Amino acid sequence: MAGLTVAAVAGVGFLAYQASANAPDHFGAPGPGAHASPGATAHHAPRHRKDPAALPAHSGSGERIVYGLRADRVWLVGAGDHVQRTFTVRPSTVDPAPGTFTVTSRSAVVTGSDGVPIEHVVRFTAVDGVTIGFSAAVDGSTPEPDPARKTGGIRETRADGTALWDFADIGARVVVVP
Repeated sequence: MAGLTVAAVAGVGFLAYQASANAPDHFGAPGPGAHASPGATAHHAPRHRKDPAALPAHSGSGERIVYGLRADRVWLVGAGDHVQRTFTVRPSTVDPAPGTFTVTSRSAVVTGSDGVPIEHVVRFTAVDGVTIGFSAAVDGSTPEPDPARKTGGIRETRADGTALWDFADIGARVVVVP
């Protein structure tokens, strides 16, 4: 009797896994206006408890950049949902809302809104007039942003900035999860 129970539970678990793996991306995803509403809320995407660097569940599928707001982490996800690289970042003072965006512009070298020279800038949205994007300080620093200033630069190391720059062309998908 115990063997039948174990087999039944395993079968149900397998079928549930198959169903969740084959569900369309739009199930559980924010609605079409999510990227336009900075106050949008969503549930925290669960991650494997033993590996905080694990790709968040419900972060879409296919090639994409995933940015975890609470994790302060980026995942570069290639074909077949293979994580090519993951790294921590220093968040800006203005956060994007959870949702799906596309890379809208890139700049090799500019001066950030905080006055710091930055490189490999990859922009994907704006919130209340503040442009949001990934960048690396030319001097390699990732200081805590001044909370009194509205900035949109999500700072990464120079090596991580180069990797993201090489990965993200105009039109690349950026998925922001809570």
